Amino acid sequence: MLGDGDKMWLKCLEKVSGNSCKIHHLYYQYIGSMRIRKTWWRKLLVAWIGCWIAVSVWIFWYMSSQAFEKRKETLASVCDERARMLQDQFNVSMNHVQAMSILISTFHHGKNPSAIDQRTFARYTERTAFERPLTSGVAYAVRVLHSEREQFENQQGWTIKRMDTFEQSPVQKDDSVAEALEPSPIQEEYAPVIFAQDTVAHVVALDMLSGTEDRENVLRARASGKGVLTAPFRLLKTNRLGVILTFAVYKTDLPSNAIPRERIQATDGYIGGIFDIESLVEKLLQQLASKQTILVNVYDITNQSHPISMYGSNVSDDGLEHVSALNFGDPFRKHEMRCRFKQKPPWPWLAITTSIGILVIALLIGYIFHATLNRIAKVEDDCHKMRELTKRAEAADVAKSQFLATVSHEIRTPMNGVLGMLQMLMGTALDANQQDYVRTAQDSGKALVTLINEVLDQAKIESGKIELEAMPFDLRAIMDEVLALFSGKAHEKGVELAVYVSDAVPEMVIGDPGRFRQIITNLMGNSIKFTKKGHIFLTVHLVEEVMDSMDVETESSSRNTLSGLPVADGSRSWVGFKIFNPEGSSHTPSPSSSDLVNLIVSVEDTGEGIPLEAQPCVFTPFMQVDPSISRKYGGTGIGLSISKCLVGLMNGEIGFVSIPDIGSTFTFTAVFSNGCCNSNDSKPQKQRLKNQSNTMSSTFQGMTALVVDPKPVRAKVSRYQIQRLGIHVELVLDFNQGLSSISNENKAVNMVFVEQEVWDRDSSISALFIYELIQIDQGTKLFLLGNSLSSSRTNTATSGFYTPSVITKPLKASMLSASLQRAMGGNKGNPCNGEHSSLSLRNLLAGRKILIVDDNEVNLIVADAALKKYGADVVCADSGKKAMKLLKPPHKFDACFMDIQMPEMDGFEATRIIRDMESNGHIPILAMTADVIQATYEECQRCGMDGYVSKPFEAEQLYQEVSRFLQPITSVNL
Repeated sequence: MLGDGDKMWLKCLEKVSGNSCKIHHLYYQYIGSMRIRKTWWRKLLVAWIGCWIAVSVWIFWYMSSQAFEKRKETLASVCDERARMLQDQFNVSMNHVQAMSILISTFHHGKNPSAIDQRTFARYTERTAFERPLTSGVAYAVRVLHSEREQFENQQGWTIKRMDTFEQSPVQKDDSVAEALEPSPIQEEYAPVIFAQDTVAHVVALDMLSGTEDRENVLRARASGKGVLTAPFRLLKTNRLGVILTFAVYKTDLPSNAIPRERIQATDGYIGGIFDIESLVEKLLQQLASKQTILVNVYDITNQSHPISMYGSNVSDDGLEHVSALNFGDPFRKHEMRCRFKQKPPWPWLAITTSIGILVIALLIGYIFHATLNRIAKVEDDCHKMRELTKRAEAADVAKSQFLATVSHEIRTPMNGVLGMLQMLMGTALDANQQDYVRTAQDSGKALVTLINEVLDQAKIESGKIELEAMPFDLRAIMDEVLALFSGKAHEKGVELAVYVSDAVPEMVIGDPGRFRQIITNLMGNSIKFTKKGHIFLTVHLVEEVMDSMDVETESSSRNTLSGLPVADGSRSWVGFKIFNPEGSSHTPSPSSSDLVNLIVSVEDTGEGIPLEAQPCVFTPFMQVDPSISRKYGGTGIGLSISKCLVGLMNGEIGFVSIPDIGSTFTFTAVFSNGCCNSNDSKPQKQRLKNQSNTMSSTFQGMTALVVDPKPVRAKVSRYQIQRLGIHVELVLDFNQGLSSISNENKAVNMVFVEQEVWDRDSSISALFIYELIQIDQGTKLFLLGNSLSSSRTNTATSGFYTPSVITKPLKASMLSASLQRAMGGNKGNPCNGEHSSLSLRNLLAGRKILIVDDNEVNLIVADAALKKYGADVVCADSGKKAMKLLKPPHKFDACFMDIQMPEMDGFEATRIIRDMESNGHIPILAMTADVIQATYEECQRCGMDGYVSKPFEAEQLYQEVSRFLQPITSVNL
């Protein structure tokens, strides 16, 4: 109460100060420069005093009411606590009674002969009575049909007795009375008691279905599958009020979702327990220190008009009462607890002293009113100046954001023109030196664009303007894009590159794919930059998977890595994560957040590693491990800083472990929504992603493949990529195991993938394997999996009669699908991915009429040349208005590429108007953006765009987007 009093004093002082400031401000503004007569001043002072007397009275009333509310809340809290404890203790005994029903179902009905008899039941219930401190006894009644009655009575040696002459409760009679009862009348079924605790042994042979209330409880219990309660009654011996809890015992094969009719048919018997409610409440109050200050009453309010008192008295001097609901597991019967204070509330001394103190303070304020006038005026002037400065700062912040957006667009636009022109130049006839010069210029231009993006991202991070988008995306497709981005550099350096995504990771998640790709690209870029040999391994798992495997030894060895080289222990990179900390709030994912996906992503490399003294500043912006690094490898040193910020926005953490001359492992977590569960706003997007996956896997569905690789990690990666095509994969260590598996008559192996390292190890064994494969004659196709340095070198001993197809790593589902389709179709050879994409694009775009809309002339030239290279008929427009006129129905365009940022009318507005004009047809409109990472996906979807492509056009991405809407010309002709 003292704490509340201090708060009230502070609130009152704030109100007094605020009111006085307003009055002083008005005085200073209107009458401060005038001479006021003493009579007016006295009237103002009298008004001031009278006003604060009224305020003091109001404060007294307010604090008194607050004290009353506080007392009411205290009573409610104490009453709710007692109700909860009473309910919990009741549930403990109820759960044990239910457990006994399972025991009887298992050992009595589930055993033949039964493992339980009356003596065993009585001894067990007596010895376990301490686990049911609130029960006076336990009994079990078996279900007997009328056709089984005679046989049952002969087996038991007694006759089934009727219950309705046994008064209201069996515990109110002696043992001798039960023997004199009449036999139960003829009815469809009976429920005689066969087992009972010694304290209630007199109920043996009584038919529970012959009593009115007991029959109702039994029927409700077996139909609902839950425990049911009787109305309160007086227990024998103690004469206390209690209730009987009844559970039905079912057959063990009853399904969990059974309907009432199935439950009734599967009922074997009924077990009941007697609960002493008065003893339960008494024990509860004895455990609490404030027992003497609160009066507790417990009522059965099943009949609202006539509640039954189960505990307590009605003697109290305080009229304040609180009611807490009780739930004893039976939805039919309702109970509640009513609590009251024993003592009357004390005098509100705090309210009295506070109101008097406020009045004294008001008088003092009136006394010093005039003296503080000048000070208040000065504060008002300072506040006015501060508001002006705040407005200027906000305007400067807006100008900075606009400047960043303008600079981003204006710098990227000419740079994309330069890169596009260089790409066109690469397609012309150049000698080796000229190609090298153009390639160097392209790399420099891309590096400059990357630098611009990183600097702008860092500026957005510092100003707090960076935001994440929420859209469904295929995480495995993102991994394939990252592989395609770095595969060229990996081939040049002879480094093995691989990706593995756990099967537990959902197919689609909802989040920001661009930012997620940016994080992985930064980490992979660093690994490629500093790795000269060995491998770079990207893995994606669920956090729950890592939690389940934390007890397993995780240290890597040379035999259990992708390339065979030792690596830094990845488990040490997440040792400081809160989600793995037993004391952290996020240690165990909440069941209520089942639609959330907690991912953990690791990038493992065998590069140079990070020196120990430089590791603390790895995530510091513009910090390099060594000044010579930027001169030797290039880079700004802000990629990891941006990645750490983006991981934080994704509610994740990032860490690393690095050993000099061994390698580094960077790990981060990210939280996404499950795209499979959330389907309200993005059904078209998810259906498109699903169709792409199904199209790729339907061709090979049901086939079986064999992977020959002695390294488990590398074999697991191969299996992951091949299984994405719907192919069943088996792993073997050598050729002998492979031949044994292929020779099995119970299964057919359609294809065999052999690691190049195994193939080149012994040419004679390789030749023998091919010979045996031909002898088996199952039509099995043979493929070699090799890196760029070894893929061109096949075993010459086999070239005379069979040359296996070579698939170049890193493996990707799309590339793997294309290679298998060529091989299955009998087309030998292995054209590179670039040639395949170009041929596919030519089949898609040849003869197509395509509209390009862009306000930049250079971009129009680049896009026009890029599409014409694949045989498209291109029409250019430099504004959104011209695009509207050209696409006004009817038109003959097959697709439209629309720039987003244009004067007068941007691409979004033009697309909306075009969609409104469409009646029957739907032309695919693809947004052209200079920055894929920062593309506004949601706005593109809202305005009706079908996708996006980056500027300048990349063949592979252009093929992926266009193939969703246009069918190949060859397919159409067929």
